[in-house]
Amino acid sequence: MVEKCNSNIRMGFNEIIGKLFGNKATRDYKEIQPWVENIKKTASKYTNVSNDELRAAVTEFRRKVQDFVSPEKARVEELKAKVEQTELEDREPLFAQIDKLEKDILDRYEVVLDEILPDVFSIIKETARRFAENEEVVVTADDFDRELAAKHDFVRIEGDKAVYLNHWEAGGNDTVWNMIHYDVQLFGGVVLHKGKIAEMATGEGKTLVATLPVFLNALTGNGVHVVTVNDYLAKRDSEWMGPLYMFHGLSVDCIDKHKPNSEARRNAYRADITFGTNNEFGFDYLRDNMAGHPSELVQRGHNFAIVDEVDSVLIDDARTPLIISGPVPKGEDQLFEQLRPQVEQLFEAQKRLATQYLAEARKKVYSENQDEVADGFLSLFRSFKALPKNKALIKFLSEPGIKVGMQKTEEIYMEQQNKRMPEAVEPLYFVIDEKLNSVDLTDKGVELISANQQDSEFFVLPDIASQLSELEAVTDLSPEDRMTRKDELLTNYAIKSERIHTINQLLKAYAMFEKDVDYIVTEDGKVKIVDEQTGRVMEGRRWSDGLHQAVEAKERVTIEAATQTFATITLQNYFRMYHKLAGMTGTAETEAGEFWDIYKLDVVVIPTNRPIARNDMNDRIYKTKREKYKAVIEEVVRLVEAGRPVLVGTTSVEISEQLSRMLTMRKIEHNVLNAKLHQKEADIVAKAGQRSIVTIATNMAGRGTDIKLSDEVRAAGGLAIVGTERHESRRVDRQLRGRSGRQGDPGSSVFFISLEDNLMRLFGSDKIAPLMDKMGLEDDEMIENSFITKRIEQAQKKVEENHFGIRKRLLEYDDVMNKQRTVIYEKRRHALMGERIGMDIANMIWDRASVLVERSADYESLKMELFRVLAVEAPFSQQEYQSLSADEISERVFSAAMENYKRKCERLSQVVNPVVKRVYEENGDRYENILIPITDGRRLYQIPVNLKDAYDSEGREVVKCFQKAILLHTIDQCWKENLRELDELKHSVQNASYEQKDPLLIFKLESVTLFDNMVDKLNDQTVSVLMRGQIPEPDPERVREAPAPNRMQRRQYSENRSQLSDPNQQAAAGRDTRQQVREPVRADKVPGRNDPCPCGSGLKYKNCHGRNI
Repeated sequence: MVEKCNSNIRMGFNEIIGKLFGNKATRDYKEIQPWVENIKKTASKYTNVSNDELRAAVTEFRRKVQDFVSPEKARVEELKAKVEQTELEDREPLFAQIDKLEKDILDRYEVVLDEILPDVFSIIKETARRFAENEEVVVTADDFDRELAAKHDFVRIEGDKAVYLNHWEAGGNDTVWNMIHYDVQLFGGVVLHKGKIAEMATGEGKTLVATLPVFLNALTGNGVHVVTVNDYLAKRDSEWMGPLYMFHGLSVDCIDKHKPNSEARRNAYRADITFGTNNEFGFDYLRDNMAGHPSELVQRGHNFAIVDEVDSVLIDDARTPLIISGPVPKGEDQLFEQLRPQVEQLFEAQKRLATQYLAEARKKVYSENQDEVADGFLSLFRSFKALPKNKALIKFLSEPGIKVGMQKTEEIYMEQQNKRMPEAVEPLYFVIDEKLNSVDLTDKGVELISANQQDSEFFVLPDIASQLSELEAVTDLSPEDRMTRKDELLTNYAIKSERIHTINQLLKAYAMFEKDVDYIVTEDGKVKIVDEQTGRVMEGRRWSDGLHQAVEAKERVTIEAATQTFATITLQNYFRMYHKLAGMTGTAETEAGEFWDIYKLDVVVIPTNRPIARNDMNDRIYKTKREKYKAVIEEVVRLVEAGRPVLVGTTSVEISEQLSRMLTMRKIEHNVLNAKLHQKEADIVAKAGQRSIVTIATNMAGRGTDIKLSDEVRAAGGLAIVGTERHESRRVDRQLRGRSGRQGDPGSSVFFISLEDNLMRLFGSDKIAPLMDKMGLEDDEMIENSFITKRIEQAQKKVEENHFGIRKRLLEYDDVMNKQRTVIYEKRRHALMGERIGMDIANMIWDRASVLVERSADYESLKMELFRVLAVEAPFSQQEYQSLSADEISERVFSAAMENYKRKCERLSQVVNPVVKRVYEENGDRYENILIPITDGRRLYQIPVNLKDAYDSEGREVVKCFQKAILLHTIDQCWKENLRELDELKHSVQNASYEQKDPLLIFKLESVTLFDNMVDKLNDQTVSVLMRGQIPEPDPERVREAPAPNRMQRRQYSENRSQLSDPNQQAAAGRDTRQQVREPVRADKVPGRNDPCPCGSGLKYKNCHGRNI
């Protein structure tokens, strides 16, 4: 009673607060609706203008946007010009001013875009109306129209006119434009422009909504990225919406159509509007930070991105890092093959044990002797901890009273913080915890796999801290012997740690990862991960920490060599780099808190254009999977006979194939769409709304697909959604439901559930099982009740909270790396572009000067260090050293080092200039780039230089190229080594949990030390080489031609021609990461060489736009 009163008080308080301040939906509406009203008022201005006047208005707005920021841009150019006349050590304040101005420019763009928003949105809506109502839209042709006519068939040139058709090919289908923005889409467009997430119901036209903010923000010329979850949607949407943008002179491209590092992909990023998948945007960012020359860069700045299906990209995929990796030395020397027989033996022994305990449980739990019943439930619990996915076990747990009895037994052994749990699991070889996704080897398991080993401790990790303490306590060892013993202990620990890690990963592969559920094996013997949220194959992704190799060993396919990370970033940290980020989806509201915490993105629910008419029925629950699937088939048969199309949603490839076999036995025609058959997605989805068509689909059908219905199907009741299992995430279920009932269409949705489903087994409310026991339901009886449905949603919330915790933890690890990555990639970009390289070198010299002074114990040691690192004599006597402060000494060292460095650079340019001058005058027409040999006394570096630039700058370009080459090489090598050490650290700190320490805290502390050491090494190596650089023999006869920069693998140094950076790194950066989909080849529109050029110039195609083809 008290609880009920408290509940009523809370409800009353919430109602009062809501009335006073309004709920979030009301506040959002009040904020956005005035913009919509303003757009509707403005729209009348453009209704009766000509097509040419409509396009002219856009040109005027583009000019207005640029004029608004022109004073700031002029000031930036003025400061950049001033930089070259400023001393190296005095440039930093200038660059700080430039950075601030460039940020101010972005902020001022937002001001002017807000000002013109009503007009621009009105123009786009009017353009859409004209294309929808006219088969042809005629305008006066300009050069851009002529370029389009040469490449696309939706525009042709007739004299001085350009004729735009209202139909074109999109996603392989001929599409007629028939859409005009309605009010709620204007509402959504404003939300996206404001950098928020627009949650829109299925069929509300998210793709069309995006055209409004995309077009508006593209007027800045800074580029807009439209991000999709797969390459089919990226290509389709760029072709579908592209003509709307192109009509007004904006260029459009899709990066997934072009190979990585290609000129075509570079041009795609130069377009005003660029479509692509989240993976490819992220991989291109990593590749750009592995580039060796500015001409190899593809991306521009990260200005504005709209992420389609934003919850899938920024929540589900956020914890999966994008990694560019390559082989490590002896990477093929792994233990997976060697240790697989032991793990197989272990797994088979555990299966026999689990089966034995289950058989015991079956006999004892129904006994009249209470002690035997208790023993029976303990055996059942042990069988559950041994193999929780055992189908016989799951079946037995669905019987009345069994699951409840096991739960009570579990509670006994979990009392007092699991005090008695070791007693319960002691007879097992390993223990599985599905909720924590973990497998732990027991002492009995260690004994089994060590049986054939001479060393009983072969699979036992030593207590290294105790061993080292004992070693320190030994007093009769010489320093050399002590160091030798210490090395032996550490080596033994490292070997055993790797061995135990391999065993654990193999155990996980056998016990927790299922073929056709978590992964598939392709015909060519490759293990590919299946995305649990979408059911699609995740091309290019591999599980980390050796888990992928363990699965490959389990499936007996080729085990890929161990790899080393060259570059990595999570999607979370990639998308946080954008100046403005927005997103759209049908299911973001359930994750609104996470979006705000991580990305500061607000979720705004957009009203529907028409009320939803779909009938969402209560879940139908059965005790067993077998009876559930039988009921699903009966429901499908009933719906097909009624003339309704049916979409059957499944959570795995295995279940979709099982249902397909059952439907085939009943002679029901159907299509199957899953990770193995994703190439057919477009065709299957196009047919899914036809009369009596049955489509079985994994969750992939829920993203980016609109199933359209005929009038006949609407009359029959619309599309029926039949879910065969509740997904762990409510968003996925909502996506599946959302395939039906679009734009006011009729439809229905229902989920069939069994107590054997994973969600119900792991997180189902404890009250459901006893309730069904009390009701005395038989296996084939069904329960349908709103109470049960709510309990299931509570179970889903538990899983979502659990996943959020896991994501947050993993992302905290990446945040550590991200802070380091930001610093390193900024230094690398400065080196690559060359603009700020002098400032960075001056800062490095200052850092070395202050560090050397701080670390040196006396005058003599400082003298030696100054000569070793900075190649200068001490600029003070011993008496001055003793009388000066540390800051004064550092200043003197820095001044002397900078003076020496400038003198070296000037001398280098003077020595090389005659050589360059002679080569240019004699061979300037033959050579574009030349190799200049420079040595630091230890190595000879062959530095590629543009001959004309070197000649025009009187040799100073050679110095700059030398600086760039050394900095890039040193940064890459140090960062690659740091990434490897961070990977090892992340693995090793997990053992800290056994010592009651927080692994994340230790990781953060240790990673700072690693990074400081890396920066020290980077600055030492860079400064040491640059301070000693000189031309060995200034002989023009020895100068050779260099390959063009964009064709070089890397700058080289020679006596032995080894490369300045790892060739494996360059190969990894050039790897094609796009989804490999076998599609029918569609020939693009290409005229014959002697045909008239479509641009209307009157020339033959070979002499006009086909000149370079």
